[in-house]
Amino acid sequence: MAPVTLKSITKSYGTTPVLHGIDIDIADGEFVVLVGPSGCGKSTLLRMIAGLETITGGDISIGSRVVNDLEPKDRDIAMVFQNYALYPHMTVAANMGFSLEHRGASKAEISERVNWAADILGLRPLLDRYPRQLSGGQRQRVAMGRAIVRNPQVFLFDEPLSNLDAKLRVVMRGEIKGLHQRLGVTTVYVTHDQVEAMTMADKIVVMNGGRVEQVGAPLDLYDRPANLFVAGFIGSPAMNTLGGRITPDGFVAAGATLPLPPGLTPAANAVYGIRPEHLSLADTGIPAIVKLVEPMGSETQVTMTVGEHTVIGVFRERLKAKPGETVHLRPDLEALHLFDAATGGRLN
Repeated sequence: MAPVTLKSITKSYGTTPVLHGIDIDIADGEFVVLVGPSGCGKSTLLRMIAGLETITGGDISIGSRVVNDLEPKDRDIAMVFQNYALYPHMTVAANMGFSLEHRGASKAEISERVNWAADILGLRPLLDRYPRQLSGGQRQRVAMGRAIVRNPQVFLFDEPLSNLDAKLRVVMRGEIKGLHQRLGVTTVYVTHDQVEAMTMADKIVVMNGGRVEQVGAPLDLYDRPANLFVAGFIGSPAMNTLGGRITPDGFVAAGATLPLPPGLTPAANAVYGIRPEHLSLADTGIPAIVKLVEPMGSETQVTMTVGEHTVIGVFRERLKAKPGETVHLRPDLEALHLFDAATGGRLN
């Protein structure tokens, strides 16, 4: 196990910059998720930690060593890929033990380590099978087993669940998090799925356009996003955002006036942010026209029109209103987010 430090990391392809001075500190044993939309640079950054991509500038340290010029095999890392990268002509046991064999380990050590990993991952009955005989979830477990037999200082995961169906993704999320809790190995995990990030991470790094937008614990990012991008990216359904202006009489948006806490400084160009679960139904309040009602069992998701804006509310009540009817909303002002419309930065 070891900490990982990224200092002023840049990456360019020719004259095109793709990473712009990335600084991240990952503590020993921490589970850090790099999250962001496609093309934001998260997989490139992970491959640079692994040594599969060269860096243009800055330093990558694993433990006490700067590893910029070290080959991947010398960095003491193990990587789990999106496509599993299993050898089709090898059994599960051979796939899991291949890296140890390549490093000259004895047959007894290989067998011991493979069986240890197989017990952790529930792969004992599958050791004599070939990858073609396995389900997607089983192949992913084999890929994870191949990584943990090496007992590396750092695990790197590159969107490992994206090829699995929704139900299996939920199961495998729990298995990967449980594996981390059991082994305590420093882990860097890349995904574009913010639900994966929220449920798995000790710390989330939100990336956009080759830059870090915010770093923090999942609930810190959820409760206090630093800017509009993070506010819109973290959370499902996404935060409702309405453009308008802060006035002494409330927040004036197109076709609607919304309540504000007292004492705010007026601002001509601002964005009002409220998460769907922080809207409640009331006898009086902001009028909203119902567009769509989606019963989810334990809660009801409702799409509505407030003035000229579309908003989503998530309610514990089983709403009886039908499309076209008017309901009244009360936002939780303690959970209100205000942003600068020009810069996207947080105001409150």
